[in-house]
Amino acid sequence: QVQLVESGGGLVQPGGSLRLSCAAVGSIFSSYAMGWYRQAPGKQRELVATITRGGFSNFVDSVKGRFTISRDNAKNTLYLQMNSLKPEDTAVYYCNTVPPIQSVNWGQGTQVTVSS
Repeated sequence: QVQLVESGGGLVQPGGSLRLSCAAVGSIFSSYAMGWYRQAPGKQRELVATITRGGFSNFVDSVKGRFTISRDNAKNTLYLQMNSLKPEDTAVYYCNTVPPIQSVNWGQGTQVTVSS
C-alpha cells in the first residue's frame, strides 16, 4: 500500500496564494498520472488538476489560469500552486493517482480556507 501525506493548507484571504505538497510513501509514484482532488462541505470530491507521468497538466475550468500542478518524481512529491484564491476554493484537498487505484490509500487531506 502506498501512503499519501498532504500538507500546506491554511487560512488565506481572497486573492492570496498557497502551495500544497503531497509526499508519497512508496515506490509507485512515478508510474502513474497524479492529481489533486478537493471536497467542499456538502459536495462530492472533485478532481481539479492532473499531471501525467510526462508532465502534461490539465485543470478543471474553475481553476484554470490560477492553479499550477507539478511533480518531482525523484522526491515522490506532488505540488499544487494556488494563486488568486477565491472563497469557493475552500475545501479539503487530497492528492491521489488519476484515476484512484486500490493499492493507494487516500490521505487525510489538507484544509484550505479562503476567507476575509
